[in-house]
Amino acid sequence: MKKNIKGIKIYKKKIISDSRGKIMHMLKSTDAHFDYFGEIYFSQVNPKQIKAWHIHKKMTLNYVAVYGSIKLVLYDDRKNSETNGMIQEIVLSEKNHKLVKIPPMIWNGFKSNNKEKAILANCSSIPHDKREILRLPHNDKKFPYTW
Repeated sequence: MKKNIKGIKIYKKKIISDSRGKIMHMLKSTDAHFDYFGEIYFSQVNPKQIKAWHIHKKMTLNYVAVYGSIKLVLYDDRKNSETNGMIQEIVLSEKNHKLVKIPPMIWNGFKSNNKEKAILANCSSIPHDKREILRLPHNDKKFPYTW
């Protein structure tokens, strides 16, 4: 069994399908793992493009893939964390429908996991605030990871 970075939670989500299509659950205010609602947005990533690295100082992220397949990569550089220095890869897709809850201070990034565009949804705990996010390039030497 793969170990998660400390604080990362992964929840299998329900899909209801019939001949007309499907409903893909994401997050309900009644879910035990729901904290707060800030905003919901969708991030499209084109093939061969990487959206990394970024970290939030206050925001908790709740990611699901709503279209295509996403390779989500997490990096823990928190000094006092028992998983300091750990990289975690998670594949999210319509077929592997999961919600990944990422607490503040975990670096993350993602890319399409194949040759198609993909869309990641985030139900964040607070509205976007450019003062609480830090960004570094996907190939920054800080990260022990090659995309």
